Amino acid sequence: MGICGYFTVSLKCLVVLSFRLLFLVPAGLPVHSQGESQTDSKVMDNITVRQGENVFLRCAQGDIVTHTAWLNRSSILYAGEDKWSVDPRVSLVTLNQEEFTIKIEDVDMTDEGPYICAVQTSSRPRTTSVHILVQVPPTIINLSKDIVVNEGSNVTLMCQASGKPEPSFTWKLLSPSADLVSEDEYLDIPSISRQRAGTYECTAINDIATDVQTVEITVNYAPSVSEGRDVGVTLGQRGVLECEVDAVPKADFEWYRDDRRIFNGLDGMEIEDAGQLSKLTFFNVSEADYGNYTCIAINKLGSSNASFVLYGPGAVQDGNSGSMGTHVHTYTCLLLAILLPFLLKF
Repeated sequence: MGICGYFTVSLKCLVVLSFRLLFLVPAGLPVHSQGESQTDSKVMDNITVRQGENVFLRCAQGDIVTHTAWLNRSSILYAGEDKWSVDPRVSLVTLNQEEFTIKIEDVDMTDEGPYICAVQTSSRPRTTSVHILVQVPPTIINLSKDIVVNEGSNVTLMCQASGKPEPSFTWKLLSPSADLVSEDEYLDIPSISRQRAGTYECTAINDIATDVQTVEITVNYAPSVSEGRDVGVTLGQRGVLECEVDAVPKADFEWYRDDRRIFNGLDGMEIEDAGQLSKLTFFNVSEADYGNYTCIAINKLGSSNASFVLYGPGAVQDGNSGSMGTHVHTYTCLLLAILLPFLLKF
C-alpha cells in the first residue's frame, strides 16, 4: 500500500475510532472520545470573528507527528499538506514541527461551529477543539412602508433586523421634533394627531454596527382657515384679500361675494392659489367692490371658511372680522341733526 493510501486509512481510522462522539458534544465543552484513556483532548478558547473577516486556526504539533488534520464537523479540511476541502476560501498557512495553521477567508455564518485539529504522534493521538463564533452586523430586513392615515387612526410601525448578537431597536421621530418614541421593534401610535406626522427613524444596533432606515407617516385632516383680515383700499387702487388654510391633503379654495361665487378673471378680480394660501386680487377697486367676502377651503375630510371685508378709506371698522363699519360722513350727518336745534336758537 502506498503512502497516500496508508495515510487515508490511518486518518479514517483515527476519525472513526477516536472521534466518533466528537461532534455530539456541545460547543465550548471538553471533547472526549470512547478511547479517552488513550487520547489527549484539549479545548481552546472560542474564536470570535466578524462576518467578512479572515480567521486563522492554529494547532501545536510537537513530538514526532505521523499524521495531522483539521476537521470541521464531519468534513476534513486539510490532511497534512493535502487539501480535502473544495472551498476556495480555505488555505494552508503553516505546517511544520511547531504548528499546523490554516486560514478561512471572508468568514460567513455557515463557517460557525466546532473545528478539530487531530494529531497522531509516535506515542498517542491527541485532539484540539475550538469553536468559531461569527458576529454579523445588523441588517434591517422588514420595515413598514410609508403610510397615509386620517387623524385619529391607530398606527403601528414594524422594524425587524437580522444580526448576531441579536440587535436592539430604537424609534425616533426626526421631524419636526427628533423625539425618542420607542425602544422596541414595534412602534404603536394610538389615535395619531397631525403633530405626530413626519419622518420616523428605526435604528437596529448590536456590538458590531448600526443599520438605519426611515418611514414617512402622512396624517390627513380637515381644513382650518385662519381668521380673516379686513383690508382698506382707496378707490382705483389695487387690493388683495388673503385666505390661509392648514389642511392635509391640500385644500381647494372657493371665493364668494355674499352668496355669489367669484370666478377667476371676472369683474376685474383674479384668484391665485399657491399651496396653503389663496389670494383674491382687485386691480382697480371701485365703490361696487366694497363689501363682504367669504373664502371656503375644502378637502375630502371637510371644509372651513372665513369672512373678509374690503372697505374704503372713509369707513370705520367695529373691530370684528367680517363686519362693515359706516362711513364717516354718516356720523357727521347724525351729529349735525342732533346739534341743529341748538344752533337755530342763536
